[in-house]
Amino acid sequence: MATRALILVEGDRTGTGLLYIESAQRLGLHPITLSADPAQYSYLERKGYEAIRVDTDDLDALIRECSRIGATYDIAGITSSLEAFYATIGKLCQYFDLPGPNPASIERCCDKYAQRQLLANAGVPTPSYRVVSTAMEVESSAAEIGLPVILKPVVGSGSVGVRLCRNADELAEHTTYLLGGGQVWPSWPRILVEEFAQGPYYCAHIMGNEVIGIAAAEFGPLPHFVFRESIFPAVLTNDEHSRIADVSLSCLRALGLGWGPTNIELRWTKRGPVVIEVNPRLSAGAQSVQAAYGIDLPAEHIKLVIGDACDLRRRHSQTAAVRCLIPDRDGTLDWISGASQAAALPGVAKVKLYVEPKTPIIRKGDYRDWIGYVMAVSSDLAQTKAILQHAVNMIGWSITPFPTTGQQEQSGTPHASAPTRVPPGTR
Repeated sequence: MATRALILVEGDRTGTGLLYIESAQRLGLHPITLSADPAQYSYLERKGYEAIRVDTDDLDALIRECSRIGATYDIAGITSSLEAFYATIGKLCQYFDLPGPNPASIERCCDKYAQRQLLANAGVPTPSYRVVSTAMEVESSAAEIGLPVILKPVVGSGSVGVRLCRNADELAEHTTYLLGGGQVWPSWPRILVEEFAQGPYYCAHIMGNEVIGIAAAEFGPLPHFVFRESIFPAVLTNDEHSRIADVSLSCLRALGLGWGPTNIELRWTKRGPVVIEVNPRLSAGAQSVQAAYGIDLPAEHIKLVIGDACDLRRRHSQTAAVRCLIPDRDGTLDWISGASQAAALPGVAKVKLYVEPKTPIIRKGDYRDWIGYVMAVSSDLAQTKAILQHAVNMIGWSITPFPTTGQQEQSGTPHASAPTRVPPGTR
């Protein structure tokens, strides 16, 4: 009898792709990653996981490769941890008659303008917005909405290209960046000019049509939106939880979702919950869900992918907190230490570093700024926060700034208790 295989299209830097591989193995499946560049995922070679090089932007090439794999393995399912490939996953699943998401719904959801239109038509509260493609249109739309506004690419994730513009200078600067070559566009530029909805940030974790839980998170310094810390579950009243859950489920109906994972980002404003984005995938916060509730979301997603029923019952109820580690300067990472000591503290669920000494650090104002994270868990929120802070304080690093013109290389100032840092709770 042929070995049952799970095909994974691409992986990711924050570790969710590795979680899928490990969950697949626990379910008795052989994971095979298809990637345009398998070497970019260090865990594949380091752990000896099977990977095949293929153009993952070419649907026909993926079909051919999956057909070739099917001659040796019993393909139980096909999925991905990345929303950029999720519509492709839906098309592959349709071709091979496997369970999967509706590709048309995914494509509409991943286009932030189309998503906003569908949500608005369904009466779901969202920030005011315009879609534009020229500098003049950016300026006029910002004037109509009123500063401050957020500029973001219509297609993308991880806060790449997303910036708060608080005045005319910041608006002009980021418009020039987006339209002048700083942003890679799949075809022609399409920019969303969006009202800055202000208030606490929340993320609803959903599988199918069930809201599993709601996380709270904070960002680092504006004008960027780099997640700094997350708490799961968020501290909410019953009414607040109910209103966020109801709005989240309304999003699924409006967008034709409801199969597999979704995470929905919201702000609690003066008019209640306002939807910022709907993402048809798991967020990196899936690890917090597992730590707090004992629900392995990648595994439960895989069960759906292979046609099994998933089990979303809580095994326990604790509080998980995550802090991302974020550098405060560009330069060369001289050293980073304290991770193993932090990981050994009681209540620390995980410490993960993405970088090694001598790595160039170039901050981009998005998820790529993370150099690692720490997760703590306990039965009490205050205790969890205390454990997390203790662990974070044990991790330090030194960065030597890049030499500037006419200047010798400077010596970096070691961080006695780790300077500015941040979390993975979202992508």
